[in-house]
Amino acid sequence: MRVVLSALLGALLILLADAFCQAKPDLGRKLGPTIADSGSAVYLFTSLDFTSSDGERRYRVSVAIPRRTAPEKGYPVIYMLDGNAVLAALDEPRLRALAADEPPVIVMLGYETDLPFEVRARAFDYTPALADGRPMEDALAPDRKNGGADDFLALIERRIKPAVGELARLDPLRQTLWGHSYGGLFVLHVLLSQPHAFQTYAAADPTLWWRQGALIERARAMLDESSELKGIRLLVMRSGEGRNGPPPPNVDPAVLAARQKAMASVPEDAALQLTRSLSHAPGIAIQYREYPQLTHGPLLPMSIGPALRLAMGHWVD
Repeated sequence: MRVVLSALLGALLILLADAFCQAKPDLGRKLGPTIADSGSAVYLFTSLDFTSSDGERRYRVSVAIPRRTAPEKGYPVIYMLDGNAVLAALDEPRLRALAADEPPVIVMLGYETDLPFEVRARAFDYTPALADGRPMEDALAPDRKNGGADDFLALIERRIKPAVGELARLDPLRQTLWGHSYGGLFVLHVLLSQPHAFQTYAAADPTLWWRQGALIERARAMLDESSELKGIRLLVMRSGEGRNGPPPPNVDPAVLAARQKAMASVPEDAALQLTRSLSHAPGIAIQYREYPQLTHGPLLPMSIGPALRLAMGHWVD
């Protein structure tokens, strides 16, 4: 029965993901009512507010808790970046599909805004600092800064995780982190810098071109130095958007030109190469999936389904 339910769940999540995969994110379109507003029969929603240590960024963290008794060891939990956009993608059929298996607590790490993305804040929070700790100018837009990833991870570890733990009993050995684009870069940064902060990682179209592939070099160095990735699971998802493909919709031409220039600094198959390199680390389990029919933006909502399955212990079918 467990196997049948798992297969049915996988098929349903794929169908639900397909409903979202052609969506074209509009960064300026305000969010409408979400499942947190209408309510769910299978999940209870609540929200938590936080402020960054420098007082510059305000976070709205939406937490979805299954309406069922927690397992003896606690619920699995998934922390999802770009939480506003994730919340907008959830609906009751998707949540019911999760409830048919071993549903995770879903922690959506968003910002205090009515937009799906807070582009300046995420550009800072999701990117590592220079070796000396200094922030730097963003490669895509000079009015944005990079370099706050370690502070953001500290906020998650020291404040957000304990706060979520007061709302629900969690399994500390079943924690997943998911992110897309700069969020995917953050996921890999955490994997390489504090790998046991989470046990499972899911990165969708990570911006491996950031600082001319700096994260790729860090991965190679880590593999030479240690085997800290033992017991970790990693899912990498990649869209079919290449540097010579059609431009994504609703993107400023200057930002698009900067992005294409940055992408040219690494091989087009950089995500696959990184995955192959990491697969040599003793004890790590890795799955790599390409979605050639999707461009960069639509991969975000599509990748939510596989990430949720991963949080429940299932690889992508």
